[in-house]
Amino acid sequence: MKNTYDFSGWATKNDLKCSDGRTIRKDAFKDCDGMTVPLVWNHDHTEAFNVLGHAELENRPEGVFTYGYLNDTEMGRHAKELVRHGDITSLSIYANKLQQVGGNVMHGVIREVSLVLAPANPGAHITDVIEHSDIMGDYEDGDAYIECGDAPVLRHEEESKPEEELKHNDEGEKKMAEKTLKDVIDTMNEEQKEAMYTVVGLALEENSGNDEEDDDVKHNVFENDNEENTLSHAEMNEILADGKRYGSLKESFLQHGIDNIEMLFPDNKALTTQPEFYKRDMSWVDVVMSGVHHTPFSRIKSTYADITADEARARGYVKGNIKVDEVIAVLKRTTNPTTIYKKQKLDRDDVIDITDFDVISWLKGEMRMMLNEELARAFLVGDGRSASSDDKISETNIRPIWTDDDVYTIKQLVTVAQNATDDAKAKAIIRAAVKSRKDYKGSGNTVFFTTEDYVTDMLLMEDTTGRIIYDSMDKLATAMRVRRIVTSPVLEGLQRTVGATTRDLVGIIVDLSDYNVGADKGGAVNMFDDFDIDYNAQKYLIETRCSGALTKPKSAIAIEMTTTQG
Repeated sequence: MKNTYDFSGWATKNDLKCSDGRTIRKDAFKDCDGMTVPLVWNHDHTEAFNVLGHAELENRPEGVFTYGYLNDTEMGRHAKELVRHGDITSLSIYANKLQQVGGNVMHGVIREVSLVLAPANPGAHITDVIEHSDIMGDYEDGDAYIECGDAPVLRHEEESKPEEELKHNDEGEKKMAEKTLKDVIDTMNEEQKEAMYTVVGLALEENSGNDEEDDDVKHNVFENDNEENTLSHAEMNEILADGKRYGSLKESFLQHGIDNIEMLFPDNKALTTQPEFYKRDMSWVDVVMSGVHHTPFSRIKSTYADITADEARARGYVKGNIKVDEVIAVLKRTTNPTTIYKKQKLDRDDVIDITDFDVISWLKGEMRMMLNEELARAFLVGDGRSASSDDKISETNIRPIWTDDDVYTIKQLVTVAQNATDDAKAKAIIRAAVKSRKDYKGSGNTVFFTTEDYVTDMLLMEDTTGRIIYDSMDKLATAMRVRRIVTSPVLEGLQRTVGATTRDLVGIIVDLSDYNVGADKGGAVNMFDDFDIDYNAQKYLIETRCSGALTKPKSAIAIEMTTTQG
């Protein structure tokens, strides 16, 4: 039938960026190849008379080419004259089921082709894809009007290209004149009829309830059911052009009389199904919690006999002299448990109303995470609260490694000049870590807990030629005679005063298996929940009752730094 078409032209062109940012990609409408769809006037679905005929679609490498067949109706004949005379030169498609990757349209289904007065970019040629907009309510998926300007149309000239040339003979014109609307419909297949009936049905549905006739009412992608709030196709061009002048597209819409602007923009979408926690780096917490030694009893007693003194040495005997008894100093320490807890509550109404995610599970996860961090902090350096605070974790029950008795934690002091460079400080720290191993008596599988700043300074150390000395954490750990280096934000800015000297904590070297955490049966981490009937509140409590302390003398090293004048 292609030798009887009334006009032909490009419905869409590929790989051209449109004014709304969309780009139709190659073969986006390849499934429409060979389809016949209704030919409509200006996407007007309000009247069945606006169905002018039908269009055959042909997918090509450059885009979708269409052949238009106009009915022998008053509207069809009028449109034919407009096309033939060159008054109408633009085509537009109405597509839905759009699949997009960013601004790229990868797939869609063309539902109808329209003759339109003008594209959004007048005078555009094959590089124009004018309008893309979401259709509201006509189809269940994403819909759009996609316009291409200056479509090749019917030309009664001998030199016209075969694709653009209408070939009519007397017999054909006579047959077309004799055809009724029923005859035209009978030529359609079931898919084409269904598409036409859909367009007509939607038009009737939209018009139901309108008692007054208004020939000027035109609906398109930018309209809603309120006739006072309509936006014509031509007005869209003005809005886009005025966007810069008004400062924003939103303001331009408002200036053109669209007061319910929020209807044109999509709702905000959550990136995650539940709120993400903004928190400190907690990777070190797992290192601590998995490294400490656990016992099923909370009351810890460690006993050691000090045989390092001269009095404990074996002696030589001289005949006639009295033999001297060995003197052994016995070291004993006991540590009792304390309770550490975290309490939360939620209004029951909030629990019921929050349906996007399991808020209770989310809250319990936060409580356990924060309890573990507090325990790990208390094990290494204490909780940092003042001794008078009601929330203070007693340091006689959970003994911080940093401030533990010198019998258990070696205090290695690094003294640097006040104006010392970062390289000088880093070098001094490494030397102190190596030298402190002379007095270390722990299990030996040590980890160096420090801050990110100190690690950075040590990794940036250069030799005399300007080359980085330690190009990895592993090499730095080997130089410091430790198995691993772990950074923790809770060590930053910690100080203590010894006599008249202020000491900054650099880091702690320890084999955590020498640190014992004890909890009696039933004293491990437990979660409790209760309902407050008076305040309609769901309450949650997580707590543990435990003790913690180093159990071997000289089993940890605390490296501290102080500065001197000059």
